[in-house]
Amino acid sequence: MTLQQLNYVCKLATCNSISKAAEELYISQPALTKALHELEEEIGIIIFQRTNKGILVSKDGEIFLGYARQVLDQTSLIEEKYIKKSVMKQQFCVSTQHYSFAVNAFVDMIKHDKALEYDFSLIETETYEIIRDVKLMKSEIGILYINDFNKEVILKILKAEGLVFNELFVARPHVFISDKSELSKKDIITLDDLKQYPYLSYVQGDHNSFYFSEEIFTPDIKQKNIRVRDRATLFNLIIGLNGYTTCSGVIDEALNGKHIIARPLDIKTNMHIGYITNKDYIPSRIGKIYLESLSKYIKL
Repeated sequence: MTLQQLNYVCKLATCNSISKAAEELYISQPALTKALHELEEEIGIIIFQRTNKGILVSKDGEIFLGYARQVLDQTSLIEEKYIKKSVMKQQFCVSTQHYSFAVNAFVDMIKHDKALEYDFSLIETETYEIIRDVKLMKSEIGILYINDFNKEVILKILKAEGLVFNELFVARPHVFISDKSELSKKDIITLDDLKQYPYLSYVQGDHNSFYFSEEIFTPDIKQKNIRVRDRATLFNLIIGLNGYTTCSGVIDEALNGKHIIARPLDIKTNMHIGYITNKDYIPSRIGKIYLESLSKYIKL
């Protein structure tokens, strides 16, 4: 077993494609396939299952990749400290719903690590894609929420995919509104208060069901609906159209802007916000730093 082989399999897990991984590693596909076969034969497990749509990490492979990433992390640290030549880039990816605390923790992680070279990804995306990214090990960690409404469905999916939910904190539902809105004068907002205003939410692609919604489900029928893909557009429309969205209430003026404020929503449910991982997850060094950074922003 070599460090080069470990680097190869970690890249394969990220790319989910032999051709793409070979391209990024600057080697031929046959050479990459040969190295993978030799490694699997040596350690006695199948790391990747081959399918018509690419490759998938096996259950045994999930455990092996956890150890492989730790070895590569430690090797990089040694090279950076003592050799300072061809340092292997630190790699890390997290997929998340649109939470400012996830971004802040990502920034802190990078500042704390101070790696000379790195290749990090922060993906704000659809709920289904978060689950898929973690399942395929494209992302080490996924951040989402569950509540009384979606809990049974989401946890059933996670179990079927070999994933687990780790709770970070419990949040009372809020709404994001403009500081110029008439609603800003209220200490608590009811569903009736919101009826006349445009409702903003994030699209969920082909899986646009209530259970995958990033926004807390409310039973009222909304007459004015607008769906967007990114945070900046959502906040601009909240301000420009005097709209609102439901949320956890965690707000950061530097990211969300000074004109976006949060008010408690009068509804009897809570948001359990946490992170998902593979059930046999072994945090990488960078993953540990990120999870520690998250803890700084989850005290409500």
